[in-house]
Amino acid sequence: MTSSDAAAPFLEKPYMLDLFAGPGGLDVAAHMLGVQSLGIEWDKNACDTRYKAGLETWHADVSAVRRDRFDELPAELNVLAGGPPCQTYSVAGHGAGRRALGEVEKLIHALIEGSSDEEIDAQLEELEKLTGDHRTTLVLEPLRYAIKALSCEKRGNRPFDVIVLEQVPQVKNLWKVYKEALEKGLPGTDGTRVKYKVAEVATLHTEAYGVPQSRRRTILIARLAEHGSPRLPRPTHHTFSPHNPALGGPDDEKVMAQPCQTALPVAEGTTPLKPWVSMGEVLGVKSGPERRKVPFQIRSNYSTGGVSENRGIRTDRQPSFTVTGKVSRNAVQHPDLSPHHPERLSIREAGVLQTFPPDYPWSSGDQSQQVGNAVPPLFGMHVLASALSLPTAAEERFRDAWKVPTPEDHVLLRKKGGCDIPEVGCGPNCPKPEDQSSLSTSSAARPRTAASAKSSAK
Repeated sequence: MTSSDAAAPFLEKPYMLDLFAGPGGLDVAAHMLGVQSLGIEWDKNACDTRYKAGLETWHADVSAVRRDRFDELPAELNVLAGGPPCQTYSVAGHGAGRRALGEVEKLIHALIEGSSDEEIDAQLEELEKLTGDHRTTLVLEPLRYAIKALSCEKRGNRPFDVIVLEQVPQVKNLWKVYKEALEKGLPGTDGTRVKYKVAEVATLHTEAYGVPQSRRRTILIARLAEHGSPRLPRPTHHTFSPHNPALGGPDDEKVMAQPCQTALPVAEGTTPLKPWVSMGEVLGVKSGPERRKVPFQIRSNYSTGGVSENRGIRTDRQPSFTVTGKVSRNAVQHPDLSPHHPERLSIREAGVLQTFPPDYPWSSGDQSQQVGNAVPPLFGMHVLASALSLPTAAEERFRDAWKVPTPEDHVLLRKKGGCDIPEVGCGPNCPKPEDQSSLSTSSAARPRTAASAKSSAK
């Protein structure tokens, strides 16, 4: 029994369009399931990582593709996925998105009632002036893509069969509005409504799916009504309880056959939950020749277990804190090291904590930001498997070597995605480097540095 508890797949050839694709978290997940994917990503640094990883990529602005190039997308795309930039909604951000939730909800209803692109764009322009951050309104793009598909003649006005969205917990109420809209039905060109069935919107813990990191993401899974009702993936592991750090861990045998206090319910008769995966398991014993010496502890800005003297500390026998764009600042301490001279997590180690393969080809600038912004591939795999009724792949596959494309394949990927050969750089459809040097619509949480902007120009 897998976390998806898969029935027979209902799509013969799933082909996923990944909006705001970043360095490839959902695409790696799709790869593990044997699902083809195409990612659209604005940030050139993230695109360089994707190219070297062999992921089909368009270096482009998601909004511009919908507006100007939608009919250039492969007509076979039948799964729409995405995680719009979350910084304006996250508690770590400045909160503009949270303050504008009511206005964004009104725009969702306007889209469902058939407002034109021109009307929506005019309202978005006013909202961007109000919030001071254009990323706030990008949360509407998945819905606009789903509606756009219904008027695309190249697709035969065919809707996406499946929609999968993820965001920070603060967007849960917005995803619920999405749910209501999709169940009411998208406005078709012939006056009919295209209705979806949507699983209950919920916030999931990534460590409950084998990710060695405590991270929460709010998930929406929708299917065309004809495909039946989807459901969220069932947990496979215990969640980490900061108020009882040992409960559900690898050394807590008494709870091995029971759900953790904070775990999602598990139906009677299903496979018992496994212990959550610790940092030491993936960075130590199982991380290859570059493994980190255990025991160790990581000091961050978070509290652990409610114990003041342990504030901001987790040990190698626990999951990591949430991996963010500032992960390289976390101090790694060993018993034989001075606390005043800690080590730092490498980009490779941060990627492993996100469940990327250990040799994933992180490239170009802002690599900490790339890693921190990504969807953990193992978690994404469980979500996609549940959405598509596919069996999940083994966790161990995410710790295997990644297949890197040949140089010839790399060139083809760049040309296919809008970038020209390496000697020439970006093509006419790529975002301009000077635009990317400000606030990126990928998932950049801060203005790009001069070095980063220079890299984007290559």
